[in-house]
Amino acid sequence: MNVQQPYRIKSIKEYHKILGIGAPEHPMISVIDLTDITPYKSEDSVKVIFDFYIISLKKVDSGDVQYGYGQQKYDFDNGILFFIAPNQVFSFKADEDFKSSGSMLLIHPDFLWGSALAKTIKKYEFFNYAVNEALFVSEKEELVLNSFIKNIEGEYHSHIDRFSEAIIISQIESFLNYSDRFYMRQFLTRKISGNQILNKLEKILDDYFADDNIINKGLPTVQYVAGLLNCSPNYLSGVLKTLTGQNTQQHIHEKIIEKAKEKLSTTTLTIGEIAFELGFEYPQSFSKLFKSKTNLSPVEFRTSFN
Repeated sequence: MNVQQPYRIKSIKEYHKILGIGAPEHPMISVIDLTDITPYKSEDSVKVIFDFYIISLKKVDSGDVQYGYGQQKYDFDNGILFFIAPNQVFSFKADEDFKSSGSMLLIHPDFLWGSALAKTIKKYEFFNYAVNEALFVSEKEELVLNSFIKNIEGEYHSHIDRFSEAIIISQIESFLNYSDRFYMRQFLTRKISGNQILNKLEKILDDYFADDNIINKGLPTVQYVAGLLNCSPNYLSGVLKTLTGQNTQQHIHEKIIEKAKEKLSTTTLTIGEIAFELGFEYPQSFSKLFKSKTNLSPVEFRTSFN
């Protein structure tokens, strides 16, 4: 079976050419009006890797389009915002009637070089969310986000001076901060879905620690849990942190401590045996985690309980 290799797009100028629009005014940042793009028709999914950031705020006006990262897919029919970081594999498929409106912001990493945002952009976890975890924005939120896009576009359209880059970067940072806020709103307004995820997580962890083969499996990882929940690891942690104040790793640790306390208080297993039954490779690692969470060593806990 032939596996299609992703096509790498190295520059914003190259992407403009592929989209059939004029060359960008600035080589490292560009705002594209999606109505200017000739609709791309594809029977098969096309895989692409970009060497720059893409922030897309769009509405699908007609037809059907599927986007995805890897095996994650979503059929969009509303106004949505999604983010692509450099080196992510992005797939695209559209039918003949596909039309969309909105804007796409392209940012080459070199544009951020030397700025604080060059480092802090990695804190925005939504760049690592799957496309089916896109942000659904309200009309009011869309107006706010569009204002930053227009400011960015207006700034590089005007005469470029020594202030332009700093002003544009500040607008990008504000856009990302508002996106973070709106994602928090989405987590909260979709509490039913979030609580379902939380309940499923509890069952996954209970089943994992009840497995007799856990000694060979080792400790559950965030990636393992996220895969069973059909979420990206970052999105899952974002949902859980909003609902409970704890990320996925902290939930896993809480379950480990819960099971450890149960075994310490109801069995005569040694500390090493309990550690192995919980999936630890080394008893010292178990004891260190237990003490960091309870301020007691496993032996001290067992003694105080008895």
